[in-house]
Amino acid sequence: MPRTPGADLPEHPDFLWENPIAKRNYDVVIVGGGGHGLATAHYLVKNHGITNVAVIERGWLAGGNMARNTTLIRSNYLWDESTAIYEHSLKLWEGLEEDLDYPILFSQRGVLNLAHSLQDVRDSRRRVEANKLNGVDAEWVDADGVKELCPIVNTSSDIRYPVLGATYQARAGIAKHDYVGWGFARRVSQAGVHLIQDTQVTGFLTDGDRVVGVRTNKGDIGAGSVALTAAGHTSTLTETLGIRVPIQSHPLQALVSELLEPVHPTIVMSNAVHVYVSQAHKGELVMGAGVDTYNGFGQRGSFHIIERQMAAAVELFPIFARAHLLRSWGGIVDVTPDASPIVGLTPYENLYLNCGWGTGGFKATPGLGHVLAHTIATGTPHELIAPFNLDRFVNGRLVDEHGAAAVAH
Repeated sequence: MPRTPGADLPEHPDFLWENPIAKRNYDVVIVGGGGHGLATAHYLVKNHGITNVAVIERGWLAGGNMARNTTLIRSNYLWDESTAIYEHSLKLWEGLEEDLDYPILFSQRGVLNLAHSLQDVRDSRRRVEANKLNGVDAEWVDADGVKELCPIVNTSSDIRYPVLGATYQARAGIAKHDYVGWGFARRVSQAGVHLIQDTQVTGFLTDGDRVVGVRTNKGDIGAGSVALTAAGHTSTLTETLGIRVPIQSHPLQALVSELLEPVHPTIVMSNAVHVYVSQAHKGELVMGAGVDTYNGFGQRGSFHIIERQMAAAVELFPIFARAHLLRSWGGIVDVTPDASPIVGLTPYENLYLNCGWGTGGFKATPGLGHVLAHTIATGTPHELIAPFNLDRFVNGRLVDEHGAAAVAH
């Protein structure tokens, strides 16, 4: 039976895990205490029995992009390689609340990706057929079908970008991002994993071409293996080893409205007008847009992006014209040249890489944790992440997902 939202949540998340003093050595050190780092620790414990693990976070657990995303979960990507990892993750999402024994408010309400031009229609139909070939639920619906699934969408023909139809994935949905982070942290802390907060990794300890530990602002820590799950900050660390990682970091903004009655039954995305909208469990509208074009690690963005985002939302949803903005925020997305992640081995033995997820990081959380834990435990890339190795930027075997990732989601 589904839990009552928030029924057994403590008054403060710090009650959910221990805050130990770091030891001098661990079997595995994970750099980055966001969703990916915590999920990797969880599956190291669950699937491989590795508990002598430290997750090191420079701020507070799940306080970076995990706390600054818009919680969409889907697997309807174009290429086989992308579909495989995201579908693996979606299947884990479907059982994650039971696995963690913690409420994450996972709601499979479906996602509509709107088409506004004949080329959009062609591309959308292509993606639907590709999804079906990979066993992923997907269908094409016309404008009337869009209206039936989400009655508040403006499907009239006299708007700037008329809705010609949409792809639809019924199993897509949202989850409560904070609860997901807290659930993973609680679970791994119970298993003996050390969650080390307010500690910044500044470099690595090496022995020839082997990484044997990390340097932090509070002292050195030895490690049998080190996994980098630090998103856009990954390149600042790998540069200390002479490893060039082709990622660029951009601000990404989102916003929420005041609380409203339930009016929005699904998730609607539009690449043409660069906005997507869902309604959170409490009732606020959650809206995201495209990334700001400039590079940087500042968790803020440009006003004109928010302005365009609001205009697009009102165009698609006239019912929201009088809704009030409650707050906005910015995160940091790390983007690769082919809009796909970089996961796997590095030129240094015992050092594992995970970055470049762009706007797809949250939805990949359990799936990435599962396959990265396998890679660390065995020393061999899991088959689902083998295509996303760093070498593809040398050999040209790119996984170009720009078409499926043109708008933040």
